[in-house]
Amino acid sequence: MASLSFLPKPISETSHIPTKLVDHLPFSHVAYRNLSFLGVGSRSFGVKTTGRPLKEIGVVKNSNQTETLVDSQTPDVPVLSCSEAIERLKTYRENQKGKQQFLAMYSSTFGGITTDPAAMVIPMDDHMVHRGHGVFDTAAIMDGYLYELDQHLDRFLRSASMAKINLPFDRESMRSVLIQTVSASKCRKGSLRYWLSAGPGDFQLSPSGCQHSALYAIVIQDQSPFDATGVKVVTSSIPIKPAQFATMKSVNYLPNVLSKMEAEESGGYAAIWLDGDGFIAEGPNMNVAFVTKERELLMPHFDKILSGCTAQRVLTLAEGLVREGKLQGIKVGNVRVEGR
Repeated sequence: MASLSFLPKPISETSHIPTKLVDHLPFSHVAYRNLSFLGVGSRSFGVKTTGRPLKEIGVVKNSNQTETLVDSQTPDVPVLSCSEAIERLKTYRENQKGKQQFLAMYSSTFGGITTDPAAMVIPMDDHMVHRGHGVFDTAAIMDGYLYELDQHLDRFLRSASMAKINLPFDRESMRSVLIQTVSASKCRKGSLRYWLSAGPGDFQLSPSGCQHSALYAIVIQDQSPFDATGVKVVTSSIPIKPAQFATMKSVNYLPNVLSKMEAEESGGYAAIWLDGDGFIAEGPNMNVAFVTKERELLMPHFDKILSGCTAQRVLTLAEGLVREGKLQGIKVGNVRVEGR
């Protein structure tokens, strides 16, 4: 965001902003895409004088006009100390009545594990937060053990390489951190989710200002009841991610979120993506497979979608079912909607 130091007086005392704004900007030959005012562009600001209604503020409307905005008095926003902010976070967490409990978190930014949900935060200047420059993965916790951690960790590191995120430390150290985090949580059944980010540093686009990448991990205990009756799915109208991003497990999940919301709005559980050729691809957070009337297992190719660890495990177990005669065969290839 460009500096506003060119204003001769504080905005709260300035009745009109100069209409030829660019003449007052440093480096006025540079186009400041993110500089905007109320009524201009997508970003805006308002300024309040303490204890009094806002004064009239000149607002840039275009290059040769101004309009006036008068805001009503708003409540004062408190300035909190660190301890006060933490206490408010504790109160907020205590009032949360969700179906998930967060039992332990590791953060390389503070270099340890916490079991206090109020402390399970990441810096706002972390590039995973404001630029989406991060990857993640999840491993199930069964009877206190991490299920297939190494397979998930291998995919995690592949995603980090694709996203050009350097490792904060070596693979075995990360593996040890994840195991210790689960141990500290005392969780017997749940999941461990972990992230690699470009790290905190600034609010620029490039991660060049980030001194170190960051590793975060959290243990989640989900208390949602298990539903074995099956679910309804629909096809998604949200565009599928390009293969470069679909095969990487990054934090850029907005298409996935919109796809899930679309399904829920239709009374379904999930919306299934079709690829550019109309073949079945994947769901917002799941792979798709079918068992035909001829007892053949069908699963889409992984070349344009995420190679799911669970899907890979299903293929391995299915080989045993073929040997036992319970399945006639296994096919990984193009799957059409018709007849499924």
